[in-house]
This record gives sequence, C-alpha cells and structure tokens, in this order.
Amino acid sequence: MLWAARFLWVAMAALGGAALATALEDTAGSGPSVALVLWWVAVGAGVVALVVPSTIALTGLRMLAPALVVAVAAMVVGGAGTLLGGGALLAALAAAALVLSAEVGEACVQASAYGHEQRHPLRVPAAVLPAAVIVWAVWATAAVAGAVLLANARWWAGGVVATLAAGLTWVAARRLHVLSNRWLVLVPAGVVVHDSLVLGETLMVPKHTVVRAGLAYAGTGALDLTGPAGGHAIEVEVKEMAMAHLAATKAHPQGKAVHVQAFLVAPARPGRALQAMAANKVPVG
Repeated sequence: MLWAARFLWVAMAALGGAALATALEDTAGSGPSVALVLWWVAVGAGVVALVVPSTIALTGLRMLAPALVVAVAAMVVGGAGTLLGGGALLAALAAAALVLSAEVGEACVQASAYGHEQRHPLRVPAAVLPAAVIVWAVWATAAVAGAVLLANARWWAGGVVATLAAGLTWVAARRLHVLSNRWLVLVPAGVVVHDSLVLGETLMVPKHTVVRAGLAYAGTGALDLTGPAGGHAIEVEVKEMAMAHLAATKAHPQGKAVHVQAFLVAPARPGRALQAMAANKVPVG
C-alpha cells in the first residue's frame, strides 16, 4: 500500500503540474510561475514524507493529500481541461485515499518504532473527528486560497492569506499530530497503550499478566480507552489490577487514576493487531 501511494503521488504530481500549466497558460505575468513553484514544493514535501515514512511524515501527508485534491479540483474549474484535469483529479483522489488508509498509517508509525516494537495505530475517537476536520478545513482553505490568489497575481491579498496559512500550518500540525501518535504497541515484555488523548500516562501491561485479548463482547464492563471510537474494539483482560492514568478533563484537571482488570482499545485494523498479539505469545481468544 505504501508503494502504491508513492506511485500515485508521483502520477498526481506530474498530471497536476501539467494541468496547472494548462489552466494558467492564458494568465500573464509571473503568477503562473509562482503557482508552479508552490505546487512542486507541496508535492515534493509529500514525496519526501513517503520515501522517509514516520509519524511526523504521516501527519504531513494527512494534511497535504486532501488539500491537494482541493487544489486539483480548482485547476479543473480554472480550465485545466476534462482529460488532463480529470486524470489529475482521479490520481489525487486515489493518492489521498491511500494516504488516509490504515495500512499506510501503520507503515509510517512502524517506521518510527524502536527496537522490537510493533505499533498499531488507533482509530480516531468519534467526538474528536469533527474538530480535526474543522482544523484541517480552516488551514486548507487558507492554503489553497492563498495559492490561487498568488497564481492570479493578486500579490497583496495572496501574500496576506499565504502568511495566514503559514501560521496556521504550525497550529494545525501540532493539533493533528496528536492523532498520529496514538498506538497499541506490542513489545517482547507485554502490551502498551500509547495515547495522550485518552491517557495521562502510557499504560503498560506485562505479558505474563494478560489473561485474554480478543474482540470485545457487547455490554462488556471493561474500561473504555477507545475515546470512544466506532467499529470493533479489542478487550484486554489481566490477572491483577492494572493502574490506568486517564488524561485531564474539566471534571478532573489533574487526570484520574483508575484500577482496571480489563480495558478496551480500538486499533484501526483489529484483526491484524490480534494476529500480532498471538505471534507475540499473548493469549488471544
């Protein structure tokens, strides 16, 4: 999947560059040159992220890929042509779909793993997803609008909007990067839940204390550490009480410590996570 994303990204870069040149061929001045430079800088950053995957690269790709879909759609509206513009848009949509997939996410977070860690990304909690989309939409709107204004030689307005987009990039990246740093981690010694969104401290469970790991049953009384997130959750049951330190909330500004004998996590691909647990000699059933 990562190699497919790389191939489609390069195809999108070439087709999008040609579509942009076609859309701006009747525009006088240096605007088209500026637009092409911005395009190649953006797609070049994506190439680097795909060639050198990491959690930081994953955040950048998740921000860039949908924004470039919007940019290519603007090229089509701006006169890129049905064939060339449509091909670029299809490549951009396919590249974005792969970049946002759980498989590419797993490849990126695993590339940042230490030693014998096996990292499995966690699904975004349902309550957090709308806020994440809004943060991305505000940033992407400013970025694409600034590029369009500069491409049409609206230097003053384009410069202001592009400066705003540059400032928003840091803010949005920091907020969205939290979602790339949420994993179920398997190590030789046991099971780890690394999730600063839900937990105040990383939860570590020694392997010899795990009674069972498997798909959660309906109505389970296990502590929900999914966010909550939709889809199937994995329930991990332990022999002895484990201490889970929950993240700070308005009700508990210092966080909250809870003793649990079972907890839920929501890997993006629960079946793959359970297979890895079984291979790591964690009781699965």
